[in-house]
Amino acid sequence: MDFLISVAIFTLSLILSLIKNISILIPLIIGMISFSLTAIHRGYNTESVIKMILKGMKKSLSLMPIFALIGIITALWRASGTIPFFVYYGTKLMNPDYFILFAFLLSCTVSFALGTSFGTVGTIGVVLIVLAKGGGVNVSVAAGAIVSGAFFGDRCSPTSSSANLVAAVTGTYLYDNVKKMMITGIIPFASTVLIYLFLSKNNPIAVTDNTLLNDISVYFNLSYVTVLPAVIIFALAFLKKNVKTSMFFSIVAAFLICLFVQKMNFSDVLHAMIFGFNLNANSSLAGIISGGGLISMFKVSLIVLIASSYSGIFEETGMLNDIQGLLKKMSNKIGIYLTTVFTSLVTGAFCCNQTLPVLLTYQLMNKIYIEKGLSKEDIAIDLENTAIMTSELFPWSIAIAVPLATLSADAGSIFYAVYLYLVPLINVLRLPNLKKPDSNLTI
Repeated sequence: MDFLISVAIFTLSLILSLIKNISILIPLIIGMISFSLTAIHRGYNTESVIKMILKGMKKSLSLMPIFALIGIITALWRASGTIPFFVYYGTKLMNPDYFILFAFLLSCTVSFALGTSFGTVGTIGVVLIVLAKGGGVNVSVAAGAIVSGAFFGDRCSPTSSSANLVAAVTGTYLYDNVKKMMITGIIPFASTVLIYLFLSKNNPIAVTDNTLLNDISVYFNLSYVTVLPAVIIFALAFLKKNVKTSMFFSIVAAFLICLFVQKMNFSDVLHAMIFGFNLNANSSLAGIISGGGLISMFKVSLIVLIASSYSGIFEETGMLNDIQGLLKKMSNKIGIYLTTVFTSLVTGAFCCNQTLPVLLTYQLMNKIYIEKGLSKEDIAIDLENTAIMTSELFPWSIAIAVPLATLSADAGSIFYAVYLYLVPLINVLRLPNLKKPDSNLTI
């Protein structure tokens, strides 16, 4: 009963935070306090509970340097012209008759480079939605394609905070996970391309407004050297170098390009690295290109740290044992992958964000995977194919609400964000998942 009361308090605080537009940090802290009090009610002393919290947070501490690098790299890629280059030439090369397909593919490219869905939607996504509105394209379809592309990179980019989170939580190697994500994502990606190819037929751009593109060419030197920071990331990822090393060299390249190609002052570049890039221009472009910075990742880091504290409390107190028992029975009937899909959907609907469903789904399913003779790599790829993608299917989740608000699109756009649900759905059909639930074969 005490656990259910804590869950109810946490749920109500989440609902209120959404209604009042309050930061999700507040309900997360309330939840941490509630579950801590439950542990104390069950006989654990305050010192033990604090140790549980710190133990849970410790699991995500390795992510903090990566988050810091992500904040810096997203600012410098804006300032150096890397993102403006992708936006400008990607849009220039777009075939008006296949706008929806190009919107998806271009968003995929930018999101894989940046590793962030919000950053993708806030840059190329805004440009594309402006073009869609000016060209008579269905906004919901366009927004769905952009969101699909944005979460393509959010799922499988080496610079993605969610991909790094899954690797850290499961104790797996990031690049091995990326390789498996590419393999399990081939059919969903191809299917998405076909769907958007079909939808493009009814949504060609009739008229285009090139004002934003002209502004980009005015305010940035779009020399081909500006893509070097992205090339470095891709090249070192291909060579399977440590992601922090890859981002470091990309940052160095972007820093030098800011100084010698974009002709920025040294102090301005340092300011952008910490506080984010701000384009000083009387243009709507300023609101699109500006962003990033070390400070921008502070809130994300706090969210991950506080959410991680839950796992320490749950693990040490066994609060989730009853739920795990039910999930184990379910996995024996319908298979472990479908059970993981179900768990990710419930936690996604309940938690209203992307981070906590990943942590809770792992916490609930990890022992079941171990008992069935499956590896940590198995649960890692299943988390990538479920919790990372399904959290965005609920209109009240911050993971999708923020992108849709940025694009000025409604919840109906989720229906057209087909990549989000094709990944978990199509992977249900993977042959290894058709094994009997009690088999010891690896997924």
